[in-house]
Amino acid sequence: MNLATAAALLSLLLTSTSAFAPTHTLRRPNLRLHSTADNEVDCLVIGGGISGSTLAHNLHRSGVNMLLTEARDYLGGNVKSRKEDGFIWEEGPNSFATQPSIVRIAHELNIDDQLVFADESLPPWVHHNGKLHPLPKGKGGKGPKGQLELVFGSNGVLKFGLLGDLLSIPGTIRAGIGAFLGHPKAPEGKDETIREWVTRTLGEEVFLRCIDPFVSGVYAGDPETLSMKAALGKIARIEKYSYDIEWNKFGAIFYGGLARQVELTKERKADPPDPSWVDFEYGNPGSFKEGLSTLPNAISEGLGQPVGVPDFVSGSKVRLQWKITSLQSDSNGGYLATYDTPEGEKTVKAKTVVSTAPAHALSEVIRPVLPKVSSLLESSRKVRQQKGIYHPPVYAVTVAYPKKAFKDVELANHFGPLRDLPGFGSLNPRTEGVRTLGTLWSSSLFPGRCPKDYNLLLNYIGGSRDVGIADLSVEEVINEVDKGCRQVLLKEDAPKPKVLGAKLWPTAIPQYEIGHLELMEELEREEKNTPGLWICGNYRSGVAFPDCVTFGYDHAKVVKDFLQK
Repeated sequence: MNLATAAALLSLLLTSTSAFAPTHTLRRPNLRLHSTADNEVDCLVIGGGISGSTLAHNLHRSGVNMLLTEARDYLGGNVKSRKEDGFIWEEGPNSFATQPSIVRIAHELNIDDQLVFADESLPPWVHHNGKLHPLPKGKGGKGPKGQLELVFGSNGVLKFGLLGDLLSIPGTIRAGIGAFLGHPKAPEGKDETIREWVTRTLGEEVFLRCIDPFVSGVYAGDPETLSMKAALGKIARIEKYSYDIEWNKFGAIFYGGLARQVELTKERKADPPDPSWVDFEYGNPGSFKEGLSTLPNAISEGLGQPVGVPDFVSGSKVRLQWKITSLQSDSNGGYLATYDTPEGEKTVKAKTVVSTAPAHALSEVIRPVLPKVSSLLESSRKVRQQKGIYHPPVYAVTVAYPKKAFKDVELANHFGPLRDLPGFGSLNPRTEGVRTLGTLWSSSLFPGRCPKDYNLLLNYIGGSRDVGIADLSVEEVINEVDKGCRQVLLKEDAPKPKVLGAKLWPTAIPQYEIGHLELMEELEREEKNTPGLWICGNYRSGVAFPDCVTFGYDHAKVVKDFLQK
């Protein structure tokens, strides 16, 4: 789409992939326990994913007596980096959209020299009608100037179609009307789906060819069930900014995007990064030289738990392979957590508790202290029709092909030959018949990911519109991924892939579907009855890597303030 408003929309999708801080009041459940605990702490953090581990880092750094417990034998949750035979790959998230919180924590852990950033001038691509089309996140640049160049070109010549022919002329005109003239207002009081919002503001083609593949890539979700306000709230607010402009009576989205960018610029100038941090661009894809696991590994080391040692280490603030079995109120006003551990049953007495464990793992555990919340979360599993937070299955499949196996084509707008993979990756609209949701071009994003004569590809397949992927064998899944790569990237005679990893996440990304915000409000209301207990996680604070790191900083302040009061 060659329209500035779509540039703003898609740029925000790429750069802002984003904790509730309940107040403490009133009553506590009647159940009280008297027990001699194996550990007594001021704060117990349940769950050692990125949210939990960064929270533990901040609590420990601020002097809070805390303990972090994790059911697996490592910290990091779905973040798992692998290295073998000159290849470095991820089994979960592939990168982060750089935000100050990530640069800050890397600096605090002395791993900022390991940070690597992608070439921001290279775009993501969409596969449509047998061709790859660049999306407006590339040589047009950021900000109003870059957006205008995407509309008019750098030499002032108007271009129809998204840097080529991703949109038809009627589709471009429809998007232009929503961008520069206006669009119908949202139905009063309606929680719109992503599809309803985008179609209303920019038209059906923009949705099908640009937004739909992005939603598949970010959430592995269905834009016909995902709530726009819950899942993409920062983008939805652009509409409010548009109507806040007095003369913009019909809510033309482009001007709201400009207003938001001006506001962001002011916010960043008012709170600039620390001069001691490494230089970074907001939203630019980033990682670490040895992969994303560098961060949770450094946190583990900082908390006294050497990486690769799942057993108890004296003085460690981490307990691995501890599976929580119950959480109850303690007679002295705190909480008592019981665990199944390699050493048998263990208990922890804590003044405060923060759970960042997945929603689907919590319902029975918290029933004694939060029975209503337990009922909200008890069906938050794999079945979409049930009430709760749906977690669909997703496979992460990493393969490598020789560069000579890639199609001999030149990509649009002088980005170069396809075999060099100049960009972030390729997305597949559901209308194109490719089962793989998207393919990240890992070896182009960051240096040193594979031997120089290979290209490394991380493919995501499955999600809420393809739950049957979990029933296939690993071989069948790899065959589907290889088929997709051949449809989009490879020559007909390309050799079989070098398979590096095929990881099934049976309950992957939580889906922010219609009704999600009301569910979170209900959870927050119930949480107020249990001072010192917070039920958190990426189903509340955001699914993106930076959201989880930012939560660790923000909620550490909430816990410390509660303990001081």
